[in-house]
Amino acid sequence: MDIDPTQPWGLAIDYAGRATLTENGHTVYVNVSDTSLSSVIGPDPITGTYSPVTVTAQFSETGDDGAVLRGSGRITVWPAGTAPVVPDPTAVQRAVTAALADFENGRTAYAALCARWAADDGSGDGGGTEPGPDDPADTGTGTGTGTEESSATPV
Repeated sequence: MDIDPTQPWGLAIDYAGRATLTENGHTVYVNVSDTSLSSVIGPDPITGTYSPVTVTAQFSETGDDGAVLRGSGRITVWPAGTAPVVPDPTAVQRAVTAALADFENGRTAYAALCARWAADDGSGDGGGTEPGPDDPADTGTGTGTGTEESSATPV
C-alpha cells in the first residue's frame, strides 16, 4: 500500500474515520476510531490519559455456492504519556498487511482442508474416517437409555 504523505493517517478518511482502498485485487475497508465511550475526545477523567486509536482493515471474497473467506487486521496506536494519539501514517498500512496475511493464512488452511477431504475415501459419511449410518462397520443397536453408567468401583 502506498502511503499518502499529505494525509495524517496515510490515506484520506471520511468524517467517520472510514476509507476504502484496493490492495492486491481486494477492496479493503479501513476504519480509524478512537476507543473511548465518549463522543468528546479528551483525557479519561480517572487515568488522565487519552484513549488509544484502533485501525482496522477488513475485506471478504465470495466464491461459488456462497463460500466466503475473510481477511482482517487490527492495529492499536497508543497515546504517549498524557498526550493524545498522534496519527501514525504506517498504521493503516500495517493493518492492511495484517488483513492480507490473515486472508492468505485462511486460504491456505482451507485449501489444505479441502485437499485432505478430497484425499479421504469418504466411505459412508461424506468424507470422514468414522463409520457413518450406512456403513456396515456401524453396528450400534440403538438401545441406549440416554444415561451414563460406570461399572468402575470408586477408589
